[in-house]
Amino acid sequence: MGRRKKIVQECERLMDKPENIRNIAIAAHVDHGKTTLTDNLLAGAGMISQDTAGEQLAMDTEEDEQERGITIDAANVSMTHEYEGDNHLINLIDTPGHVDFGGDVTRAMRAVDGALVVVDAVEGAMPQTETVLRQALREGVKPTLFINKVDRLISELQEGPQEMQDRLLSVIHDVNELIRGMTEEMDDITEDWTVGVEDGTVGFGSALYKWGVSMPSMQRTGMDFGDIIDLERADKRQELHERTPLSDVVLDMVCEHFPNPLNAQPRRIPRIWRGDAESDLAETMRLVDEDGELVLMVTDIGIDPHAGEIAAGRVFSGTIEKGQELYVSGTARQNRVQSVGIYMGGEREEVERVPAGNIAAVTGLKDAIAGSTVSSVEMTPFESIEHISEPVITKSVEARNMDDLPKLIETLQQVAKEDPTIQVEINEETGEHLISGQGELHLEVIGQRIERNQGIPINTGEPIVVYREAPQEASGEVEGVSPNRHNKFYITVEPLSDDIVDEIQLGNVSMDMPELERREALQEAGMDKDTSQNVEHIHGTNILIDDTKGIQHLNETMELVVEGLEEALDDGPLAAEPVQGALIRLHDAKLHEDTIHRGPAQVIPAVREAVHRALIDGEIRLLEPIQDVRIDVPSEHMGAASGEIQGRRGRVDDMYQEGDLMVIEGIAPVEEMIGFSSDIRSATEGRASWNTENAGFRVLADNLQPDLIEEIRERKGMKLELPPSVDYI
Repeated sequence: MGRRKKIVQECERLMDKPENIRNIAIAAHVDHGKTTLTDNLLAGAGMISQDTAGEQLAMDTEEDEQERGITIDAANVSMTHEYEGDNHLINLIDTPGHVDFGGDVTRAMRAVDGALVVVDAVEGAMPQTETVLRQALREGVKPTLFINKVDRLISELQEGPQEMQDRLLSVIHDVNELIRGMTEEMDDITEDWTVGVEDGTVGFGSALYKWGVSMPSMQRTGMDFGDIIDLERADKRQELHERTPLSDVVLDMVCEHFPNPLNAQPRRIPRIWRGDAESDLAETMRLVDEDGELVLMVTDIGIDPHAGEIAAGRVFSGTIEKGQELYVSGTARQNRVQSVGIYMGGEREEVERVPAGNIAAVTGLKDAIAGSTVSSVEMTPFESIEHISEPVITKSVEARNMDDLPKLIETLQQVAKEDPTIQVEINEETGEHLISGQGELHLEVIGQRIERNQGIPINTGEPIVVYREAPQEASGEVEGVSPNRHNKFYITVEPLSDDIVDEIQLGNVSMDMPELERREALQEAGMDKDTSQNVEHIHGTNILIDDTKGIQHLNETMELVVEGLEEALDDGPLAAEPVQGALIRLHDAKLHEDTIHRGPAQVIPAVREAVHRALIDGEIRLLEPIQDVRIDVPSEHMGAASGEIQGRRGRVDDMYQEGDLMVIEGIAPVEEMIGFSSDIRSATEGRASWNTENAGFRVLADNLQPDLIEEIRERKGMKLELPPSVDYI
C-alpha cells in the first residue's frame, strides 16, 4: 500500500475522534514564510520529501502562484501527527498574505478553530499581520505565534543572544498589543489569548532551513539560543534541523494549544450562528454530534478539471456522505452530493464520509457559493462572512472573439461564485463586462486565469477606481411624486455616524438579526432609541427609517418603496456610484386607494426621485478610496520614497528607523497609487519594499469634484449636465 493511501486511511480513522482533531489556518503578512513553513509540516507528516521542503511550495498549486512566488488561493491539506503517544488529525489551510487576496483569509477563518500567525523576525508585525489577526479573532479563532527567519538575525544582522532576545520579545509584545486591543470587547473570549514563550504558544525558527524551537522543545532537547547561534554561524544547519526539526515543534504546539472541535464549537456557534440557541440543531452543533442533522458551512468554491465544482467547508454537525439531498441557503431546490473527500494539498482524495468537526471537499452542491449554509433540514443560515475590505478597482473585460462571449459570461459568473470579494457586472448587450476587486494584482490574476485556465482570449481596460457618494449634512424634507401624480412620499436624508457604518460593515448590525438584538447594537453605536425602533431596511451601509404613523396601504407598498430606495442608492445622483452612510427617513406618504394606481411604475420612480433630491440637498459628495502605505527603504533613498507618496496627493504620517532601514508610513488615494510599483522601484533603485492596505473612503477635495464627476458621467454614457441644484460643487 502506498504511503499516501496509508495517510488517507489514518485520516479517515481519526475523523471520528473530535478530541484528536485540530482545524487550523496559517496566516501572515506577505513573504513572511507561511507556505515555506507549510512545506516543512507536510514533510514532517511524511507527505512530501524532506529534501525539497521549503522550496517545493507544495500548497501553491496554481502555475501563477509558482511564477509570482506568492500564495493567491487558500489551500487545504489534512495530515496526521503523533503527540504524547496519541495520533492527531490536523486539517490545515494555508492562506494568502497579499492584501488583495484577504477575502480568502476571512473565509478560511470560518472553517478553523486556531490560527498560527507567522511573523518575520526582521520585519516584525506588519499591517497585514494586524489584518489577519483581526480576521481570526472576529471569527472566534485562537491565535498562536511563530517567529520565522530567525536565521537572518544571526547571519545577516550578526546579533548576539541578548540583542536577539530583545528583538524577539519586542515582536511578541507588538503581537500581544494587537490581540489585547481586539479581544477586549469580545464577551465570549473569557481566557487570555495573548501568546507567551513560557506557556509554549510562541515558536521560533527558520522555515527555509527547517529548524524550530519553543520553550517546551528547548527543555526536551537541552538546546538554547546560544547553541542555535553557534550552529547557525558554523553553517551546521542540517545538524540544527536534525536536532530540533521545525515540523515537530510547530505540530506539537498545534496539538497542545489549539482547541479541538469539542472545545471550540460551544463557544464559536453563538458567534457565527443566530438561530434558536435552545433548538436541537444548536445542541447538535455545540456537541459536534456526528449523528445529528447535517450542517456544513461552505468557505471555498474551487474547480477541478475532472470533478467540476468543489465546495470545501466545515462540517459543524452530522455526517456528510455521497447521495444525500441537501438544502443550500438562499435557494429553493435541494442539491445531491456526488462525492465527498478531503484535501491533500493540490489533490482531493475521496472518502466514504466526513463527520462533524472536520473539513470536507464536496461535489454536487451546484447552488452553493462561498458563504452558503448547507444542511439536511431547512435552517437559519450562518452569519454571512463579512470581508474587511471592499472592491476599490474596476476593469472592463471583453472577449476578443464574439464566439467566446457565452463562455466568458459563464466564467465570470463562476469567478463571482468562487470569490465573493470580486464583483461582476455583466452587460450582455454591449459585451463589455466589469469586474471589481481589492487591487490591481487581484484583477490581473483573475484576467490571466480566464485566459490561461479557460482558454478565452480577452481584452481588459485600464483600471478604474470605484468611488462612493455620501451626504455630508441633514437635508430638508423632499417630496417625491409618482408619474400619475396620485402618490407622494416625503423623505429626508442625513449622514450616519462612522461608528454605525463600521458596525454594519463588520456584520454586527443586519436585517438578519433578531429585532431586539439589532436595536441594542444600533443604540450602542450611538443611534437614539426611537430611531433604532423604526428601522425598516438596511441596504449596504444605508438605513431606511419608517417614521410614518398609520398610513393606509403603506404596508403592502413598502416592498416597492424599498426597491425604489435601493435603485437610488445603487446609482447615486452625482455619478451613479453607490451611496454609503446615509440615514433615510420616510416621514409621510399619500397613496392612491386603488392598487393599480400605486404599482411599481408609480412608486419606484417617486421614491428614487425623492431620495436623490434629498441626497443633493444633504450636500452629497464623492468619496474616494484610500490606502495605508508603508515603505521600508535605506536612509539614502528616504527622500525619494516619501516624495513618491507626497507626489500622489498622499500624506506622510510617520518616519522612523527600524534596524538598518527607514520606515515611511502614510496614506494615499487608490487612484494615484496605480503604477506605484514601477515608480517606487525606479525612485529607490529597487531598494524599497512596500505594502499597501485599503483603508476605506474619504471625501474627495471640493476642487477635484466637478472634473471627476464629469469624467465618470462621460465614461458611463450619462448626461454631462448634473441634476438641478447640484451647483455647490
